[in-house]
Amino acid sequence: MAFAAFTNPSSFSLSTFNQNRSFQSSPSHLLQLRISTSPLFTSSSTGIKANGIYLTRRNDRGDLSNRRQLFLVSSFGGGGADGGDSSSRGGGGGGGDDHGDEGDSGNAGDKNKAEALLVLAEAGRSLECLPKDLAAAIEAGRIPGSVVTKFLELEKSALMRWLMQFGGFKERLLADDLFLAKVGMECGVGVFTKTAAEYERRREKFFDELEIVFADVVMAIIADFMLVYLPAPTVSLRPPLSVSAGAITKFFHGCPDNAFQVALSGTSYSLLQRCGAIARNGAKLFAVGTTSSLVGTAVTNALINARKAIDKNGAAEVENVPILSTSVGYGVYMAVSSNLRYQVLAGVIEQRILEPMLHQHKLMLSAICFAVRTGNTFLGSLLWVDYARLIGVQ
Repeated sequence: MAFAAFTNPSSFSLSTFNQNRSFQSSPSHLLQLRISTSPLFTSSSTGIKANGIYLTRRNDRGDLSNRRQLFLVSSFGGGGADGGDSSSRGGGGGGGDDHGDEGDSGNAGDKNKAEALLVLAEAGRSLECLPKDLAAAIEAGRIPGSVVTKFLELEKSALMRWLMQFGGFKERLLADDLFLAKVGMECGVGVFTKTAAEYERRREKFFDELEIVFADVVMAIIADFMLVYLPAPTVSLRPPLSVSAGAITKFFHGCPDNAFQVALSGTSYSLLQRCGAIARNGAKLFAVGTTSSLVGTAVTNALINARKAIDKNGAAEVENVPILSTSVGYGVYMAVSSNLRYQVLAGVIEQRILEPMLHQHKLMLSAICFAVRTGNTFLGSLLWVDYARLIGVQ
């Protein structure tokens, strides 16, 4: 049986103890350690039990003072998550994690469980009241206490509580509580820049072709949303795959969502897995870019043809947009240029540089993220114009 004791502001470890044992620190001062026999919380599936500990000091007059409550988190038994294979811990999946030592991974998993359950105990919550995927990740030792703390804070907002019903949003909000703000930034900047580009292209015909402009802007918003959503760092809550899953499926299951994201405690990603994240997101963004452009250009051409049928003279000079070449070209652009830029933006610039420096100044962090994302969007528009001219779609 292993024991760990936690207190505030410091923590310490107990190797052996006796119930109601007291020891003398000086002739006139006694310290008494009392351990409750009934656990504050127990998880039979994880092998974690927490008991209450009270540390008291007796002063010169014989009165008890400085009463402090601790939590004793004890690990008992060898079943449950402790007895599972290493793929159930660490979130690395079947692809293998940096060839780390299995014993170290197990210790990190035990520490994560203890921290997470301690946070729940302090908040008066239990695993049963958490979403199933989050509770399973805690039981498997893949979620540290800091993630549970962030979940409890986000849950106080009605909007965040509703969004966290969806697994993808929950994983991203737990990794970055400004994720929703960044989606708003990206889509807002995208609407402005796309509308400005359409006006520059059409000039005096802008209002006459407003329905075409609207279709293009809507598809641009969808693409911008996916550019923020897919490469965003996440806290993986995905359960381990079955043993019968293929090697390729296991490999990509173990890849992070962002190639540069910071790994949680007890989790590590190999260089191959991080490269796999770029390839997987690139494939997704190719599908998103091709589909959005295909729908957008098809709607645009339908509106142009309808206008030509009504006003043969006024709309005769408006040419149809090549659907296939434009769609595939845009898909390739998103899979390569957009994918790499947004991976670096979310995983390196924001999570590794800006967040550590400004995590206590959320307003300033949001303002700098807005400036950086606006610059990235402007750079992307310039790169797309040059690329479109190169492949002959504009």
